[in-house]
Amino acid sequence: MHDHAPAAGGIRDAGHRRLLAISLTLTATVMVVQVVGAILSGSLALLADAAHMFTDSSALVIALVATAVAARPADDRRTFGYQRAEVFGALINAIILIALMVVVAVQGIQRLLDPGETEVAGPLMLAVAVIGMVANAIAMWVLGRAQKTSINVRGAYLEVMGDLIGSAMVIVAAVVIVTTRWMPADAIASLLIAVLILPRALSLLREVFSVLAESAPQGMAISEIREHLKVYPGVVDVHDVHVWQLTRGAPVFTAHVKVEPAVLASGEASRLLQDLQSCLAHHFDVEHSTFQLEPADHDDCEAAHA
Repeated sequence: MHDHAPAAGGIRDAGHRRLLAISLTLTATVMVVQVVGAILSGSLALLADAAHMFTDSSALVIALVATAVAARPADDRRTFGYQRAEVFGALINAIILIALMVVVAVQGIQRLLDPGETEVAGPLMLAVAVIGMVANAIAMWVLGRAQKTSINVRGAYLEVMGDLIGSAMVIVAAVVIVTTRWMPADAIASLLIAVLILPRALSLLREVFSVLAESAPQGMAISEIREHLKVYPGVVDVHDVHVWQLTRGAPVFTAHVKVEPAVLASGEASRLLQDLQSCLAHHFDVEHSTFQLEPADHDDCEAAHA
């Protein structure tokens, strides 16, 4: 469901492309800092978090491209426009997250099985991780409002959230190393980061496949909508209801509405149609709806062949 409230101004109310660009700048900057910090400190966890940042930077670039494509107007060939580009961008993001999980997990296990003479500079690791956490918190705040209305921005938001949690784990591992000199904490933190990636990736994949499968939006009860529409004077029945999403926050609704013959004969069909569309827009947040009005005694072809 998307919010029709007027923009309040400020960074968080900027367009999706600008928000993604701000997050990309923050993510890429911290990624460079983490790579340098990982090399200097010898921390695998910090390097894993930097790799996560690199993946997120790539994903944000994909998201920016997808958002730009989705903004293109509809044409005679793509009558709904290019909003599905956001969904494909989110799909690529999810695949990248899964690949990252595998790489980090393998490296972490290898470090635990064969630690060698591993030495990690705890204080430097801690300082870099704190910088990463602060930057991720800012990026999440920037994307927090827009992620409620865009599956593409939500993909970027979830990735930044993972970075934030990853930075927190690196901080804990660094504190352990500084206070106890127990080096396996670094490899364990890298494995925990990998474990965190999987549910986020699966959640995003599930939402993408739900959109591509043209399932009804989560939380939208078709029976409730049908009963709500049947309350209007002159409406006898609502059937052949179809509702799906072009992308997150962009539901589409179609239905056949049987009405009393007097409604059509009196010229009230236009008013009823406007009432039904307004009902969906105001009560169920469905801006794009199509109704086929038919007399109550109409023999529906789909029902006849069912």
